[in-house]
Amino acid sequence: MQNCIGIIYGGKSRQDFGYLTDSRPEYMLPYGARYRIIDIALSNFANNEFSNVVLYGGKIMRSTLDHLGNGESYELNRRRNGLVIFPPTFENAGKEIVAYNETRDFYLRSKEDELYFYDPMVIFREDFSVSHDRFIEEDLDILLFCKKMDNATGLFIGETRLNLDDEGNLISIGTNQGIDDEFNLMTNIGYMKKEVFLNLIHDAAKNSNSNELIDVIISNLDKLKIGVYMIDGYVEVIRNLTQFYDANLKLLNTDIYNNVFFKNGLLLTKSKDEPSALYGDSACVKNSLIANGVKIDGKVENSIIFRGVEIQEGSVIKNSVIFERTVIEKNAVVVNTITDKGVLIKENVTAVGNPNYPYELKKNAILEDK
Repeated sequence: MQNCIGIIYGGKSRQDFGYLTDSRPEYMLPYGARYRIIDIALSNFANNEFSNVVLYGGKIMRSTLDHLGNGESYELNRRRNGLVIFPPTFENAGKEIVAYNETRDFYLRSKEDELYFYDPMVIFREDFSVSHDRFIEEDLDILLFCKKMDNATGLFIGETRLNLDDEGNLISIGTNQGIDDEFNLMTNIGYMKKEVFLNLIHDAAKNSNSNELIDVIISNLDKLKIGVYMIDGYVEVIRNLTQFYDANLKLLNTDIYNNVFFKNGLLLTKSKDEPSALYGDSACVKNSLIANGVKIDGKVENSIIFRGVEIQEGSVIKNSVIFERTVIEKNAVVVNTITDKGVLIKENVTAVGNPNYPYELKKNAILEDK
């Protein structure tokens, strides 16, 4: 993909993750015991041999810069191109079109003629070569990626949907109202010619008629040659706390785990030197993902345990996502819960949430019996 720039727009402000996004952007949320959600997007680009990737980082970027660095973990530390991170300005905060226009010179200077737009909060692993070949062979202005999703649960109300004819051609782009049993979820904008992109953002800024790229595309449907690529594999969308919780626990399914971590290359991340997990004589672990540096003397079941967590004797952890450096003292009970980094749950304390509304503990919180 040497003629294509990968673009990740992570600057959209979302308030649907509770305390978890107080100190990090949503794409930096921990995932799968030792990763961050952004690792999915960057691994896809690295495994598909992109040499030029741009991240619009959004607010609260300290964790972004610490985790991504110069892109070395994703083989994107290069003399020319590699990983480029654009911080927000006062003018472009949360405004996609403004952010693109402020960095317009970057695209004018670049030698690539194609762009690939990636929503970091959509999890899927894909070999991009098939879709790219179609984009080139059909001489499309834009190739939208979509996935047919079950609509019965109502989880995707408000998501962008593609309305297609019987032959899979695009009729219109709208918003999912949750009425149909199934719908075509637009997962990513996908490929776009750079020339088309520059014209769209210029016109949008001139007319001040939109803040988001997808709205500009919708306004120009009759002028653009747009194709639709249907994703065949696993897709997960994370827009709120419950979907984040579910996405982590779904990794306990072997098929989903293999798809996310091994399909089309390994899932890459920043490496940390940690000792192996230590299991005490009283430890009991069932169907869980356990990171390095964890010490377990209690019972853990159907849970995701990140680095440096300590679970003391007599404690019970079920259906929970436990972030780094959390300490769970003796005889504590933690069920359907998400703990941010550095949480302390004191001895004999119970923390229980609902599978549909997990209990959440903010960073460095102390939960004790009162």
